[in-house]
Amino acid sequence: MDATLLSRIQFAANISFHVIFPTVSIGLAWFLVYIRTMADRTGGGVWDASYRFWVKAFALTFAFGVVSGVTMSFQFGTNWPGFMQTVGSVAGPLLAYEVLSAFFLEATFLGIMLWGQNRVSPGLYRLSVWLVAGGTTLSLFWILVLNSWMHTPTGFEMVDGKVVATDWLAIIFNPSMPYRTVHMFLASMLTAAFFVMGVSAYRLLQGQRGEDVRRSLALGATMAAVVMPLQIVAGDMHGLNTHEHQPAKLAAMEGIWQTEKGVPLLLFAIPDEQARANRFEVPVPNLASLIITHDLNGEIKGLNEFENAHPPVLQVFWGFRVMVGSGMLMLALSWAAVWFLRRRGELPQWLLKVLVPATFLGWVPTLAGWYVTEIGRQPFLVTGVLRTADAVSTLPAVTVAGSLFTYLALYAVLLVIYIATLFYMARSGGGHHGYTAEVGSVHAAA
Repeated sequence: MDATLLSRIQFAANISFHVIFPTVSIGLAWFLVYIRTMADRTGGGVWDASYRFWVKAFALTFAFGVVSGVTMSFQFGTNWPGFMQTVGSVAGPLLAYEVLSAFFLEATFLGIMLWGQNRVSPGLYRLSVWLVAGGTTLSLFWILVLNSWMHTPTGFEMVDGKVVATDWLAIIFNPSMPYRTVHMFLASMLTAAFFVMGVSAYRLLQGQRGEDVRRSLALGATMAAVVMPLQIVAGDMHGLNTHEHQPAKLAAMEGIWQTEKGVPLLLFAIPDEQARANRFEVPVPNLASLIITHDLNGEIKGLNEFENAHPPVLQVFWGFRVMVGSGMLMLALSWAAVWFLRRRGELPQWLLKVLVPATFLGWVPTLAGWYVTEIGRQPFLVTGVLRTADAVSTLPAVTVAGSLFTYLALYAVLLVIYIATLFYMARSGGGHHGYTAEVGSVHAAA
């Protein structure tokens, strides 16, 4: 493997490890807003006990997200100097906006949120929870603005081989930004919902039968069951946008080689780029055209239209199917959980045991979707503007390989530490063992 491929793998490894934490913390922050609001309305009790546990889980996740994000910025200089040299006039300000408007907001009020509950007024504390949640979402917005612009660049002109911004509104509100931002925000909500469900299921299996644990489980299940259909709709709209602005990526996602009408949806296939065909196809007639164009006989461009300017097909094709398949599994599990909770008031043991490993199920479609998005942009770093091969550094392959394996080893250790710490907190109840009905009655009597 040459330095370019190794640098791509290294950046993918860095962003893969980093993104799993914000996807939890963004959704979990809004979960905390809800239960903090309920605690204030009801005078604490069960909701306050739930809040005190989940705010610690949020702090743990947020800390790992910050640490894992530090290495991202280094690579712009060490591995991808051509990126900032060419598009720095757009990328630099957008990254600065994220730091100044979002990260500083989170960092300023996070301290109050974690340690100020009994030290500041209830109104200020409640405001801090809202501002931290807003900061996490604002951070998502600015990062998705830059990423979307790299896919569908607008509002610029080329001067001496460099991008010069001419219209910041067009840059920020580029054609794919609204769809990517909504899709990623809903993915964060789903990831957090399963995170809450999985940890709550683990606590119940550990014998923590408190009402706060039960309510957390029910809230996570409800949030997932409601958001998943919204994500399907958002995904469909994103697909229509991709069909319009990135047809080569869309063709790779569906394994379409020849431009044709009434295209079948491939449930299974093994794309062969050398033969420019698919092997072992399992098609559903006309379904791809119906989904992508909303017309049974709609036309879809094939990969052969793009010659050497289309992404690797196998990775994009299967990445998309992993994303959709795991999303359908999340839909089934969340609806099953809601059904049992409505009919029986609790989940059967087998479903609780399934939900424990599903704590991190949201990471699967998130990462698969991210790979589809980023690999699907190849061979460009900025579509139609900057090719990946033109932005990479001249570092020797052995140097990149050394830092890559160092990162991978470090990330593996940190991930084990994160998961072990999280479930240790769950076993100990975050310092308490659930808010029981008896404790609630004593507080109410007092």
